[in-house]
Amino acid sequence: MCGIVGYIGTQAATEILISGLERLEYRGYDSAGIATVLEGKLECVKAKGKLYNLREKLEHTVNHAQIGIGHTRWATHGKPEEHNAHPHLDSDTKVAVVQNGIIENYRELREELTSKGIEFSSETDTEVIPHLISQYLTNSNITLLEAVQKTITRLEGAFAIAVISADHPYELIVARQQAPITLGFGQGEFFCASDVTALLPHTHAVLTLENSEIARLTPLGVEIYTFAGERVSRFPRTLDWNPGQVEKQGFRHYMLKEIHEQPGVVRSSLETYLNPNWHADENPNFSPINLGLSSQLHENTDYIQIVACGTSWHASLIGKYLLEQLAGIPTTVDYASEYRYSPKPVIPNTLTIGVTQSGETADTIAALEMEQARRSKLDSKFQPQLLAITNRPESTIGQLCNHIINTQAGIEIGVAATKTFIAQVLGFYYLALDLAYHRKTLSNERITEIIDGLHHIPDSIEKTLETQDHAIEELAHEFTQETEDFIFIGRGINFPIALEGALKLKEISYIHAEAYPAGEMKHGPIALLDHKVPVVAVAMPGSVYEKVISNAQEAKARDARLIGVTSAMNATEAGTTFDDVLTVPEVEELLSPILAVIPLQLLSYHIAAIKGLDVDQPRNLAKSVTVE
Repeated sequence: MCGIVGYIGTQAATEILISGLERLEYRGYDSAGIATVLEGKLECVKAKGKLYNLREKLEHTVNHAQIGIGHTRWATHGKPEEHNAHPHLDSDTKVAVVQNGIIENYRELREELTSKGIEFSSETDTEVIPHLISQYLTNSNITLLEAVQKTITRLEGAFAIAVISADHPYELIVARQQAPITLGFGQGEFFCASDVTALLPHTHAVLTLENSEIARLTPLGVEIYTFAGERVSRFPRTLDWNPGQVEKQGFRHYMLKEIHEQPGVVRSSLETYLNPNWHADENPNFSPINLGLSSQLHENTDYIQIVACGTSWHASLIGKYLLEQLAGIPTTVDYASEYRYSPKPVIPNTLTIGVTQSGETADTIAALEMEQARRSKLDSKFQPQLLAITNRPESTIGQLCNHIINTQAGIEIGVAATKTFIAQVLGFYYLALDLAYHRKTLSNERITEIIDGLHHIPDSIEKTLETQDHAIEELAHEFTQETEDFIFIGRGINFPIALEGALKLKEISYIHAEAYPAGEMKHGPIALLDHKVPVVAVAMPGSVYEKVISNAQEAKARDARLIGVTSAMNATEAGTTFDDVLTVPEVEELLSPILAVIPLQLLSYHIAAIKGLDVDQPRNLAKSVTVE
């Protein structure tokens, strides 16, 4: 979850490290630090809190070092204090290490090192690493690469590390086990970072280390080895991203920018995955969806299980609805963190889907790896079929799964997911329609209706943003002072939107919010309601509209302030029930989640922004959860 950046080359390293950390701060912002080597001396500067505290410390120093490592931290072991900030050093201040991940056996290693007289200055798991490396380096015949190789054989857990040494001033060592790390290739300079966003200003030639690989970066080039010491030959790939994608472009926050990018994300997605040559009346022998899935998946999928976390779990709940109602395939959705320890019975002809924006979510990766391992031992009808829905096909999940739906949402900096949620939901629409076509569970005419509706979604999102943004901002002022709790309700395909709305509000405004199926309110949660607890009801026209209105009226009878999200066509009627009505353009119920979530994103954003909170970097959270 933490942010790592490293540099070796011909330029002064400090500014490159700091600017790289600024682009990675969404991965953690409890503390930060950098370490550099110049003329055989290692210098390390750290600061508690946001990165600007570290920048202020460095403002009045001049450092010409051309090699260094940096880190922005999301705390796991040890409180977010300066002494727990990375980089961590050995006792002689000769070795510096930054790490993303968790060393699970650090207690045993710490006790071993303490028994040898080593004194620790932090409570972190990472600090054992520089001390171990230093112990190996006492042998003058050993290289820094060899010392790191010996050290990582002692480590248990998931980690990515970068190492520099005062006695080896022209080497930067990088290693990966489960946690992501990418190398960047420039002209006479080389980089490493836990996310490519830190590399974009400097290079588009990148190479992501695979698990159990270690790299040696010098001014002359990059060498990659396995942990066992075997040389690896691989070539960089070229990114098609540009630095402007990680700028705010005039918006106050990245989250607001990313909310407004959603029409473009949807248009791009539709252009990629909808087949323009497909027409229902021609009854073609090819799918209206271009996913490139195998015929085996189409023919031999009798059951689907989905694993995901957070916002991706909410998108998966919509996916379950679509896969069951359109494609007729029984589907389950599990929190990946729970599935790992209570997996479903092994059922033949099962498709397992992992949903993760970053492609590196530790619990989701582990759940898929477990599923792959336990099925690979069985006969053919039980063999693993793994599909990833991700924004990063080059990531760990992309390497693990034999089918990928690339959501193509572009870089998302805001910790609270917005455009990547929409993109994941679209991925499920495509999958459900593709399976429905091949299984003949929908008529071609019905598929055409749904596709035509999808084509109208980008314009409808734009209209929602244009007509609702200011009104929602005005409404948000009423919930920034005394409001401590919110309730969100929905039914059917829009219950997951209630869940997502509640999560967004919790994440960035720190207001307690819970979501319930609307029909469940009277089975307990209604006891929470009074005039201090606003209720947001997702009441989109369709099969459950009247039921949601009825449930909302039950809340109104308990003096709760009612906010309704509904179609503009229903605004007048809804106004007789709701105190405040947030509208979206008319849309059929099946497609309504894609529009209904937009007002909830805006409501959460504006409440947090008015409260003066850090919308893009909410406390205690990080963008990519790469630890269990």
